Amino acid sequence: MTEYRVRTDLSGQLPTDPHVRVLDWAPGRPEATIQLGKQAGGRFLDGWRAPREALDLLLLGATAYCADKTALRTETADGWTRSLEVSIPVVDPKRWQDSGVGSVLNFLTGDRWTVNTYEEPLSPIKGLTRVPEDVTPVGPIDAVCLFSGGLDSLTGVIDLLEEDPDRRLCLVSHNEGGQASTAQEKLVRELKAHYGPDRFIAKQLFLRPAPENNLQQRPLPSPRENTTRARSLLFLTTALALAASVGPRTPLYIPENGFIGINVPLTRARSGSYSTRTTHPHFIKGLQEAIHQLGVSNPILNPYRLKTKGEILAETLNPDLLQRLAPYSVSCSHPEAARYVQKRQGNCGYCFPCLIRRASMAHVGWDTDPQSNYAWDALTGKELLDRSTARAADLRAVINGAFNDRPDRDILRNGPIPDGEHEAFIRVWREGLSELQDWLHNASDHTKARLERHGHI
Repeated sequence: MTEYRVRTDLSGQLPTDPHVRVLDWAPGRPEATIQLGKQAGGRFLDGWRAPREALDLLLLGATAYCADKTALRTETADGWTRSLEVSIPVVDPKRWQDSGVGSVLNFLTGDRWTVNTYEEPLSPIKGLTRVPEDVTPVGPIDAVCLFSGGLDSLTGVIDLLEEDPDRRLCLVSHNEGGQASTAQEKLVRELKAHYGPDRFIAKQLFLRPAPENNLQQRPLPSPRENTTRARSLLFLTTALALAASVGPRTPLYIPENGFIGINVPLTRARSGSYSTRTTHPHFIKGLQEAIHQLGVSNPILNPYRLKTKGEILAETLNPDLLQRLAPYSVSCSHPEAARYVQKRQGNCGYCFPCLIRRASMAHVGWDTDPQSNYAWDALTGKELLDRSTARAADLRAVINGAFNDRPDRDILRNGPIPDGEHEAFIRVWREGLSELQDWLHNASDHTKARLERHGHI
């Protein structure tokens, strides 16, 4: 069991047990072990204020993310499942007792979470000079939309703005620097140039476990876990706080295709660690129920939950703009990987999200210049299938899994489908596999040879 205690009052006593890790929340201060903002006095919280219930949720997301990143899976018996206990200061601990947030986290990250709370009347943003004293909207907006800088979120923003010419959005991003940050900033500039500066505001959150310094009372251990399944909870709770600052019914949009949402394992061996649940309908439903219990009623909506990625692109409300901006988006699991072999950084081309991206682009005829848009070209298999490399693992799984005769019940391998929508998600899954198959039929060289060996072409 790895234990964490969150403090918003750094004048209090440290846990007597030296093995308890301390997550000190003190935005803009070097003593913090939860770093918010790249520099002292980070500006993400400036000018708006959410109700206390929503701020407590934001603190939960930050806690889960920092615990997730500082508890190594390699130190567990099975190399994956951790036992994590967190204690969080909130305004009303009784409300949290039956909220189910621990079960939501268990499903999301594949761990065993225990979420304890203790009463803290003072707000976690008490004393921040640029934060209003009363609840204050983040801006004159109608909805909040997650904006990762990926292709789905880009399409979602374009469609939401095109669908209603009067709709104004708050776009929420999270990053720790690198290619994701670059993509987000570039796309925001392009969208503002097209739609004008009044259609949306952009809030970019930089949050991570703080590097050790001599002002911290109990620094966090330095190794970092790279699976970070709890990142989506941080992303969602931050966006919910922004939405709640506007009003209890201000919606939060999470544009993500349904094929990757249910994320059916390509092979039996890829269940568990390979099968993320970032937007799985069971996770979203559980989170919505939990936040209602905790006093936050903003609806969480995914307009693409029953569409494939290719269908999203084909049905966009502004195909010309999307096609022009799509190359700037980054849908990659590890966009920095190419740096180590002196290739173009951005979309690697060999991870599962990149393969889904290319299949969807091919579906609408946009997969025309892979050499410029990807560090590795999966359709040729060069430097992937022509040698023994871990980089080819996702491509091999797609080749072996996309063409198999799979039973419908496989859609349940990554979690239950709520609300009687099994048939709808079976359709999404089958169509998503068809997009992969159609794209792979254009393979050449080593990739085509592997397909031929398995009797797929």
